[in-house]
Amino acid sequence: MAQIGHLLLGTQGFAFDDWVGPFYPAGTPKAAYLEAYAQHFPTVEIDSTFYGAPRPAVVRGWRERTPDSFRFAAKFPKSITHDKKLEGVSAEALAFVGLMQALGKKLAVLTLQFAYDFTPEAFERLDTFLGSLPPGPRYAVEVRNRGWLTPEFAQMLSSRHAALVLQDLYYMPRMEWITADFTVIRWLGRRSDIERFDHIQIDHTKELSEWAERVRKFLGDGVDVYGYFNNHFAGHSPASVRMFQEMVERSKP
Repeated sequence: MAQIGHLLLGTQGFAFDDWVGPFYPAGTPKAAYLEAYAQHFPTVEIDSTFYGAPRPAVVRGWRERTPDSFRFAAKFPKSITHDKKLEGVSAEALAFVGLMQALGKKLAVLTLQFAYDFTPEAFERLDTFLGSLPPGPRYAVEVRNRGWLTPEFAQMLSSRHAALVLQDLYYMPRMEWITADFTVIRWLGRRSDIERFDHIQIDHTKELSEWAERVRKFLGDGVDVYGYFNNHFAGHSPASVRMFQEMVERSKP
């Protein structure tokens, strides 16, 4: 019988004061957000690493404050992906990966998120960079320029055993490419649509129903799925996670 993939759903970040009351119990201090979060969901995407590598003590804290089964995803710092666009970043990248490996088995995936101005002219540079990364972590690549979406790009990711991040982003197509034995889905939304993060404000039932069918297929094909919701997708990402989890469960045969 074919192996069924694992589904881990969570949110992009966990440190939101607007969640106190709607998600975290009233009076929950900031210092206890992560522990409270881990009581509900099995994974989280750490957003803060995009702005700079964390201190080793912070990484140890993430590991020690969560259950054994909990998993973290994290983005490479933007100094690597946005500022330097992978040029001359080998030492910085290796240091970051080594730092995050302190999470041990709790490290799920490390994502390279690129901006629109990271164009396919950097194809060879990205290929070389992926080949230089140390084995161990799972790596994913998120592009925001449609020019990348070619068969050659898919083949390159597959050869490096890296996943293409599948996005729900208003100006990007909703892809179904699988280039590794796992995938990452990020439901992003548009920042200008949402101001507070305390309740659902946009009805995405139709889109999520379609995603649930895709995810069911991925899991049936033995692909592990890591899915992360942004508050800007619908207004309150914990509710989006729960809604989507129920849809996937309902769509199972």
